[in-house]
Amino acid sequence: MAAIDIPALAARLAASSGIAAKADIGTVAAGLSLAGQPVAVGDDCAALPDGDGFLLFAIEGFINEFVAADPWFAGWCGVMVNISDVAAMGGRPVAVVDAVWANGEAGATPVLEGLRAAARAYGVPIVGGHTNIRTDRGQLSVAILGRAKKLLTSFDAKPGNLLIAAIDHRGRYREPFNNWQAATDAPPARLRGDLEILPEIAEAGLAFAAKDISQGGIPGTAIMLAECSGVGIEIDVSAIPVPDGVVLDRWLATFPSFGYLISTSAENAEAVLQKFTARSIVAAVIGTVTAGSEVAINADGNRAVIRDHAETPLLRLGRREDAA
Repeated sequence: MAAIDIPALAARLAASSGIAAKADIGTVAAGLSLAGQPVAVGDDCAALPDGDGFLLFAIEGFINEFVAADPWFAGWCGVMVNISDVAAMGGRPVAVVDAVWANGEAGATPVLEGLRAAARAYGVPIVGGHTNIRTDRGQLSVAILGRAKKLLTSFDAKPGNLLIAAIDHRGRYREPFNNWQAATDAPPARLRGDLEILPEIAEAGLAFAAKDISQGGIPGTAIMLAECSGVGIEIDVSAIPVPDGVVLDRWLATFPSFGYLISTSAENAEAVLQKFTARSIVAAVIGTVTAGSEVAINADGNRAVIRDHAETPLLRLGRREDAA
């Protein structure tokens, strides 16, 4: 394996559009004055206390270009990514609603077919929404309700924890986007079984912090996890398993259909890994959680910082105790 130019790789990651786009979250949250409310902002879902557990509430929206270029897949993703957000917090999905805008019935049909196909595959009902098929621009957003008994959060990564990446490699890129699709052709029973892994980890107390790998890829997701938890993260990029035929640079910028970062103690790491490998999902320890605020990559004794969230916040959101 060729040596990795760590400073050059860190510079490319720091300047990536996937990471830069996450800064918009903080801008909008500030405009809504969300800091200081009882429900913390910055997690994959809002966790609302409910009896002896939590209701999980989230929404995803999709850029117009994506909906126009691949409307069926956009519909599928509307269900899939919301379910991933619920799973990332140790929850199970209850139902989704959608908002579809399209140019006539013909424009709406592939989006609706993708939504319906994913809902059937994952066994999660679509229970309503909002429709406008008298517009010249296709748009889509999908919201989800879930439920968790025990939470995995973005706020509970602790110095000394190990960082695990768990990603389903049984897929391919949905060109031209950096979406690694391992779900559309998978057996529904397997998809549903795989989604049970995160709730099982939470309920067994094997971990308390996790995050869905999103548009920022592994590094961007690590930055958000680190900032929310008030910690640093060191990522050993040479320890990241990469699918055959995929280069490291692209893999680090990839949005996988099933991909999570989990922060757990050293004594529980093997049990967490086993949960994924038992279902043929590739999982590995790729780094450590540290004191401080630097998110850095390293390999072969070389190290470079991608972002210091104390100096340059990405989300600019308070930690949970600040919002309590």
